[in-house]
Amino acid sequence: MAKAISNKNVADAKFNPAPFEGAFKAALGRPELKGSWLIFGNSGVGKTTFALQLAKYLTNFVDKVAFDSLEQGLSLSLQKAWNRVGMEAVGAKVILLDKEGIPELRARLAKRKSPNVVIIDSVMCLIGLRMSDYQKLVNDFPNKLFVFLAHEDDKGKPSPAIAEKIRKLSDIKMHVEGYKVFTTTRFEDREKGEGGEDFVIWEEGAAEYLANIE
Repeated sequence: MAKAISNKNVADAKFNPAPFEGAFKAALGRPELKGSWLIFGNSGVGKTTFALQLAKYLTNFVDKVAFDSLEQGLSLSLQKAWNRVGMEAVGAKVILLDKEGIPELRARLAKRKSPNVVIIDSVMCLIGLRMSDYQKLVNDFPNKLFVFLAHEDDKGKPSPAIAEKIRKLSDIKMHVEGYKVFTTTRFEDREKGEGGEDFVIWEEGAAEYLANIE
């Protein structure tokens, strides 16, 4: 049986949140870079672009970020998105994994100097993923951050069903619609301007989307 933690020790515990600034701080707060986050939305609304923007930004705080592109892999469409966010600026701090499944990913993460953050695009391509697989991945690598991407069903929930379960356990939930990100974050502190604000992925696209629905 694990040792219980006292009231005082809970209150006095020290953590190491990432000192986010600007739009990322306003949207996500100052989070711990471990556990899981979820990005979800319909196709063509900016999910992959935002995930790449996030990957690039996270290199300010960790040694290496891996983007596991299960949907597109190394392709012209991904290359265009990659270049669009200016990924060349961060050099070797970001790597692309070309449709790497969970067994291969686990082997990679067990090595020295493995990525600190893994962005997985998307849950739909992890055929047969069970909740126990997700929990084991996160628990076996407790000091790494896993950011999952998922689609959205006709009820506005993450799809497939396993993605909705991941959403419930994730510290940050990011719903992408019309090139904007609507966030729910456990690191929110409104008095300090940390978390809860919308994040604009692409100003022109967001304005055009809004004009079309008004």
